[in-house]
Amino acid sequence: MIFVALGTQDKSFERLLKIIDENIENNVITEEVIVQAGYTKYKSDNMQIFDYVSIDDFNKYINECSLFITHGGVGNILSALKANKKIIAVPRLAKYKEHTNDHQLQIVNNFYEKGYILRLLETDDFKEVYEKAKNFEPKKWVNNNDLLISKLKEYIDNN
Repeated sequence: MIFVALGTQDKSFERLLKIIDENIENNVITEEVIVQAGYTKYKSDNMQIFDYVSIDDFNKYINECSLFITHGGVGNILSALKANKKIIAVPRLAKYKEHTNDHQLQIVNNFYEKGYILRLLETDDFKEVYEKAKNFEPKKWVNNNDLLISKLKEYIDNN
C-alpha cells in the first residue's frame, strides 16, 4: 500500500494527486493508494481519498505502507523517517498557489541531499523516481533529542 499525505495546509495540492492518478492509470503504480488530502478536493476511482484521518489511522498507514508520498512538510517527513519508511517528497510551490512561498522546496532539498528521502521536482519524471524508490535505502534517521537535553542540562548546571 502507498500512503499519500498532503497535510493540513489550506491550499489545494491537486497537482500531486493528478500525477499519482495518471501513474495508476498507466499501470506504473499497481498497489493500493490511500490519500489524506486535507483541503485538496479531488475525485478518483483509483485511490481511497480522505479529507483527514485520525492520528491513530495516520500512524497505522505510515507503519503499513511500502512507500510514503508527501508534500514538503517537516512533520510528515519526520513521521515517516522515524518509522524507517521510503519517502518521495514533492514540495508545494508558490507559483501554483500551493503555498505562500517555496520553503518546502528548501526542506525537501535538504532531506534529499542528506540521503533521507527521494524528491519529485516538477522537472522530474514520476516513473523514474518511483522506480528508484523500489531499491532506495534511506539514511537512518537519528533523533538528537537526548543529546540536546543533555547539552541543555550541562549548560544550566554550569551557569
